[in-house]
Amino acid sequence: MSVVATPRGAPGQQTPPPLPLRRAPRPRTDVLLVAADGAAALAGVAAAAVPGPAAAALVAGVLALHAYAGLYRPHSIVAGGVLDEVPALAFRAAVAWCVLAAVLAALRPDLALGSGALAGACAAQLGASCCGRAAVYGVRRRRAARAPRSALVVGPPGAALRVTAALARRPLGGIRPVGVVVPVTAQPPDGAGVPVLRTIEEVQRAIIQNSVRDVLFTDADAADHSVLLSQLGAWGCTLWYVDTRAPVVAAGGRGGELAAFPVRRVQMTDVARPGFVVKRLLDLAVAVTALLLAAPVLLVCAALLRWSDGPGVVFRQERVGRDGHTFTLLKFRTLRPADAHEAATRWSVADDERMSRTGRIMRLTSLDELLNLWNVVRGDMSLVGPRPERPYFVAQFGQAHRGYLARHRMPVGITGLAQVQGLRGDTSIEDRARYDNYYIDHWSPWQDVCVLVRTAASLARPTGS
Repeated sequence: MSVVATPRGAPGQQTPPPLPLRRAPRPRTDVLLVAADGAAALAGVAAAAVPGPAAAALVAGVLALHAYAGLYRPHSIVAGGVLDEVPALAFRAAVAWCVLAAVLAALRPDLALGSGALAGACAAQLGASCCGRAAVYGVRRRRAARAPRSALVVGPPGAALRVTAALARRPLGGIRPVGVVVPVTAQPPDGAGVPVLRTIEEVQRAIIQNSVRDVLFTDADAADHSVLLSQLGAWGCTLWYVDTRAPVVAAGGRGGELAAFPVRRVQMTDVARPGFVVKRLLDLAVAVTALLLAAPVLLVCAALLRWSDGPGVVFRQERVGRDGHTFTLLKFRTLRPADAHEAATRWSVADDERMSRTGRIMRLTSLDELLNLWNVVRGDMSLVGPRPERPYFVAQFGQAHRGYLARHRMPVGITGLAQVQGLRGDTSIEDRARYDNYYIDHWSPWQDVCVLVRTAASLARPTGS
């Protein structure tokens, strides 16, 4: 087995170059299975001698029913089995043919299908579909056995070793574990049979050296590995959850299996999904309207700050946004820091005696953040999302609080669920991260509207930050 990790600091060993950032491949429609089912539907059409327009409608209906049932989406990282799909294939074939027979009987009685023709067509389609799918799965299993896919196993030592040992006992299963990733605080497991990885650098080296594209998580609580989740998603790895719990508590629902362990794909929140178009449109509509309406207030604030604090009323600061990318945040300057280091590393200035009365009032009323609306228009931020932080504190909080870096799956926002819960200023970072991740995992356009309404209501009782 190839070496996965080299001890850090080994002579002549350099830190691996950073992996290019890319998105993990989305579950795509299986074209080969679509072709097999389409050919099977045509076999049924030929058996029943259905005319052209009706035949085309039947094929389209069958493929649509199968797609709606998820028969063209991967549920596991190993090739499936056709016998498990026979009931679903048979039921949907019967539904499609019964609907076609009813339509023909109503519109074209001369083309009505008898019970014998109907049964023969369903049987022909089912048989052809099973044969086609079996051929596709067989080719994939043989290919996987010849060239198994490298995978990392992540989780507590006990569960990770169980999965690794089970896969090692199935050399023809198509999956080859090349490393076990355990928490830094966990006791190193004995007898793993594969290298034990404990740091991001070691995981990155394993991915490079073994061309790893699949990662198996054995933790039901993925938040324990939120930092690693974010990195693996950015590196383009496909993430899977392997349920190693006892059968009486194992998660149900549709999924696949891996060495008889239930397995399902871990879906990272993706802001490119269609629903987020609504979020961007809402951002633009509200931000542009608010900027136009607030233009007089912005001019008054700028004039007051210029009069009380001197020139330079706009404060620019580097913040961390979605996927760890930095951008320049715009605010009204309420305090002039001593130097750039203080601006980047000082946590709170709410009680700083250097702040003028005008600056203090603007912070208490959040008027200093009105310029954030321009960041929203530019696309740096959203109206609602996790509040952006400076790189210095992102690095600290990412190491100290689990789930903190997972906040960057979503565009950052002017306000958010954590803020309307009172988590501003010198409050718990762990609580903020938990509320932010809950918002991301349960995002909807209506939730954004609710947060905006609650934010507007909270402005009546300003607390500052």
